[in-house]
Amino acid sequence: MNILSIQSHVAFGHVGNAAAVFPLQRLGFEVWPVHTVQFSNHPGYGDWQGQVFSAEHIREVVDGLAARGVLGACDAVLSGYLGAANLGQVVTDTVRRVRAANPSALYLCDPVMGDTGTGLYVRDDIPAFLRAHAVPLADVLTPNLFELEHLAECRVASRTEAVTAARRLIGLGPSVVVVTSLRHDETPAEAIDILAVTVDNAWQVRTPFLPLDPPANGSGDALAALFLAHYLKMRDAPAALTEAAAAIFAIVTATQTAGTRELQLISAQEEMVRPSRRFPVEQV
Repeated sequence: MNILSIQSHVAFGHVGNAAAVFPLQRLGFEVWPVHTVQFSNHPGYGDWQGQVFSAEHIREVVDGLAARGVLGACDAVLSGYLGAANLGQVVTDTVRRVRAANPSALYLCDPVMGDTGTGLYVRDDIPAFLRAHAVPLADVLTPNLFELEHLAECRVASRTEAVTAARRLIGLGPSVVVVTSLRHDETPAEAIDILAVTVDNAWQVRTPFLPLDPPANGSGDALAALFLAHYLKMRDAPAALTEAAAAIFAIVTATQTAGTRELQLISAQEEMVRPSRRFPVEQV
């Protein structure tokens, strides 16, 4: 299977495509990475070098793929951090081009906008663009709690409210909404939840919360890729949730053990394929 992944990229560390491509490859997928930016490192370090690519640049790369006649062999499009609404327009145009060539292709949109405690870290026009244009096209949406609240335009303080907010987004287009990094009033202090919601059902996986200081970047990017990989193989949301949750827990465990802020994708690669610890999926 082939996945077109349009995201940011860093030379050092693992965010965006640098967090998504290797897990997808390790799970057996061909990945066509298209970088929206190429930086030396994540901007969270305070300084970096590199460039944000123009919308024209991204479109030219996709044009080149189309010229090879391969868009019909694309099984899924994955998008993450956009940076600007005009880049988002290229992404949505690309999804339409892929679907014209392969109507069964999936689109997973990771609506990267911000996080609890950090706030919004994209341009002000990005949330409105995502809600109006990307969300309606998506088959799968993977917001964190902060992004869920922004897109659904409501506060989420409980699991029931999270399911309700996710179904608001399903009403706009997606078949599955996966809420990551979910901690609400009912989540124990030592735990963290991941929730997968469809129009008729909802499932939750709860894992131990592993504090990282400083927090690692890219876990949401990796989780979106892992869920997409398993969902493509099985077309089963709770089964994909089980596999993705076990894999990301193993990656974060390896990162905590290493004492680094960069995800330990390489050292945890066997755990991505065969996790040694799994967690029950509860239908809610």
